[in-house]
Amino acid sequence: MSANPADGLSLEFSTDPGEFLDTAGGYLAADPLVSTVVTTVADRARAQQAAGVTQPERDWWLVVRGGGDAVVGAAMRTAPFAPYPLFLLPMPEEAATALATALHERGEEVSAVNGALPAAERCAAELARLTGGKLVVAQHTRLHVLEQLVQPERVPGRLVAATQAHADLVMEWLTAFMGDADEQAGRPRGSSPHELDPHTVARRLDAGELWFWVDDAGRPVHLTAVNPASFGVSRVGPVYTPPEHRGHGWASNAVAEVSRRVQAEGVRVCLFTDQANPTSNKLYAALGYRPVVDMANLLVIR
Repeated sequence: MSANPADGLSLEFSTDPGEFLDTAGGYLAADPLVSTVVTTVADRARAQQAAGVTQPERDWWLVVRGGGDAVVGAAMRTAPFAPYPLFLLPMPEEAATALATALHERGEEVSAVNGALPAAERCAAELARLTGGKLVVAQHTRLHVLEQLVQPERVPGRLVAATQAHADLVMEWLTAFMGDADEQAGRPRGSSPHELDPHTVARRLDAGELWFWVDDAGRPVHLTAVNPASFGVSRVGPVYTPPEHRGHGWASNAVAEVSRRVQAEGVRVCLFTDQANPTSNKLYAALGYRPVVDMANLLVIR
């Protein structure tokens, strides 16, 4: 479905991730680091669709075209948890405004917008204006890319793949991760919307995307996840160490080893940090991760 806002811009909505990737591929490939969330989700959705998995009817993808039919922006709404935030990649500010208008006109309720600045903020601000709401920043995030890996001080233990036998522990730790991240950033526990799907965890376990660091006794003490490569980029996260196991260097060693393995495959590796969490930002900087772009998770409160 297309919408024509003005100034030569057009908004093209699609429910087909394959169609979206075919159309926006050149735009996404031009900056695969910034596009990492969208490309990872779209690639996964396309594979699931090919396998006969039905996508939620609410999911959509967006291509923004400018003058001369060139793709100048992209977005998606595919989050599996309420309030189903939008995710915007860089686009002209007038396109971000036009997206808010188009969603409002078709009666699509939107109370959360994530993604690249300033596009995400412009879209959220216009949604707030149209609905009489208030724009609130829920989280400032920062995308980092690993340049030269700096090996941390070695600690006892090793990296091992999590399996289906660990599903309950993985669910427990990933659930705790969100609450702990809120507290470490000075936010109320549970203020970051997220919902774990056991089927998603099971799929990630089968795909080998979840790794434990185990101590000398073989006991899991840390969990690091990594997403499959898309457009030559793989994204690490989430990364979680239970409180009772912190301060031993498990996280540094696990992230370093996962990152080393990704780079050994000729793939660039990146990750997101919460700008309000000094611990994680310091850890990743010490490993050689460098900032790429700032993003934000925004709420429209009525």
